Amino acid sequence: MAIKPLADRVLAQKSAANTATKSGILLGEAKEKPNYAEVTAIGKDVKEIKKGDRVLYREYSATEVTVDGKDYIVIKEEDVLATL
Repeated sequence: MAIKPLADRVLAQKSAANTATKSGILLGEAKEKPNYAEVTAIGKDVKEIKKGDRVLYREYSATEVTVDGKDYIVIKEEDVLATL
């Protein structure tokens, strides 16, 4: 099933939390989910974000949806804080 965001909305796939640091230290399970995702589709009114960008977004501004076993979020462009 294809999801097409409307207007100024961005569809992004949530990134998995890191389980180890670059130096190999294992991390415990965090209570908070990472607030970054990779953009998979954009609405027609989105101006500054492109498909494929990794974005940092506000924690409680996203609408979460699961399609075909994958977790996605839909957020407004104004709720994206930065690209990584």
